[in-house]
Amino acid sequence: MAAPELRHLRYLLAVAEHGNFTRAAEDLHISQPTLSQQVKQLERTVGVQLLDRSGRTVRLTDAGAVYAEHARRALRDLAAAERAVHDVQDLSRGHLRLGVTPTFTAYLIGPLTAELHARHPGIGLTLVELPQDRIEAALLADGLDLGIAFAGPQPPSLAATALFTETLGLVTGAARGPVAPAPLPVRAHEDERLALLSGDFATRGHIDAYFARHRVRPRVTVEAGSVQALTEIVRRTPLVTVLPDAVTDDHPHLTRVPLDPPLPTRTVTLLHREGAYRSAAARAFTEVVHALVRARGYPRAAG
Repeated sequence: MAAPELRHLRYLLAVAEHGNFTRAAEDLHISQPTLSQQVKQLERTVGVQLLDRSGRTVRLTDAGAVYAEHARRALRDLAAAERAVHDVQDLSRGHLRLGVTPTFTAYLIGPLTAELHARHPGIGLTLVELPQDRIEAALLADGLDLGIAFAGPQPPSLAATALFTETLGLVTGAARGPVAPAPLPVRAHEDERLALLSGDFATRGHIDAYFARHRVRPRVTVEAGSVQALTEIVRRTPLVTVLPDAVTDDHPHLTRVPLDPPLPTRTVTLLHREGAYRSAAARAFTEVVHALVRARGYPRAAG
């Protein structure tokens, strides 16, 4: 009997994802009877029932779950193969899919994109802001080529290359104090009104853990959904915030205030999936990001 066709694999996975033939057919832009017929043809080809249609929701059978796992892997590898075929080694064209955790868009992504475009204007870039766990999942599923995030526990099939060390510090409006103010004890934060990133950000968790270790309960007056919002708030109000030093250095209207003790540093890393095809665009981007880190003088990561 003939081997399954690629469309059969995509049809099966669509039904498994939606749990419903009608919604899967709408997503695939085919009729529901056609989809049902094609999936039955796949089941006849492999010789086992792949879907349990007896309940309100269509589910994979045990055999179907195993088959679907291999189907996802096959489609992922095929997509990688197609990118490899179209990869142009002279970088006259190409495309990179990059995921970053949100705070990097405030100071790293702009200069990095500018440098990539200046060196390799033929490379297209798809940039997405995601939490770190979703970046890791997308890399494993071949939904991204590279990710920029923080060092920490990660799946063993991902590789991380240290880029630089990020330091967080207290930030005020430039008019509030001297250029080089004295270190502010952490206890003083109980009297300061703060504007901080919302709890959706890993950076906020890092800040909260710092205060908790020192048994300080800060007065958080404003929670914001972006670094850009915080810089404007601090610039125009008496509120203070906590931001990466690299952000403060890029804004002359902000003043960095040393903390005593300082917040722990974090290592910024470039992530990729072990064994994944490294396109010419991905290799070029890797060279660009390392060169930019050196040029901007970001602190080198230990090790």
